[in-house]
Amino acid sequence: MAGIIGTKLGMTSIFGEGGTMLPCTVIQVGPCVVTQKKSKDKDGYDAVQLAFGDKKEKNTTKPMMKHFEKSGASPKSKLAEFRGMDELNVGDVVTSDILKEGETVFVTGISKGKGFQGVVRRHGFAGVGGQTHGQHNRLRAPGSLGACSTPARVMKGMKMGGRMGTDKVKELNIKILKIVPEENVIIVKGSIPGFNGSYVIIEKKK
Repeated sequence: MAGIIGTKLGMTSIFGEGGTMLPCTVIQVGPCVVTQKKSKDKDGYDAVQLAFGDKKEKNTTKPMMKHFEKSGASPKSKLAEFRGMDELNVGDVVTSDILKEGETVFVTGISKGKGFQGVVRRHGFAGVGGQTHGQHNRLRAPGSLGACSTPARVMKGMKMGGRMGTDKVKELNIKILKIVPEENVIIVKGSIPGFNGSYVIIEKKK
């Protein structure tokens, strides 16, 4: 799908029709540079590669420096491929002009990392319950994990404590409330995954 790369700036709220307050997220979209154009003959599929976010040259590998030089772009930190944008050529710049107010988009980002969490926070376990009859320090424990001598192991997929967050999350049908073209900023309704300053992928619905 056609789309653009952006950066989550933060959340705010605006008033909609009838005075309703709408929670919304501000996203900096573009400008993105087309750094590569893939074709079905050479690569097996048609797509364009967009690059966004300035990066220091000293932190960029030599192969990537050559890659950016082909399009005349400075080193970038985020690359992504999009389909349905065959009219673009290498070196073209994509801005918020490809988006329209009122349309719905898909937003993909990396959710906030929460570290190692127990079963209560990670899976919504309710805990053991009361604190009587000599119960000690078992309120947030997971409880029994496996069976007896058969199969004598913990089954795969058991809900247990572990790392939570930093997952790739795709939010569907996010509505664009407002576009500020001179700043390449869009305001979308609701929340999107990621921390402030993280990269997000905005895809247009077909």
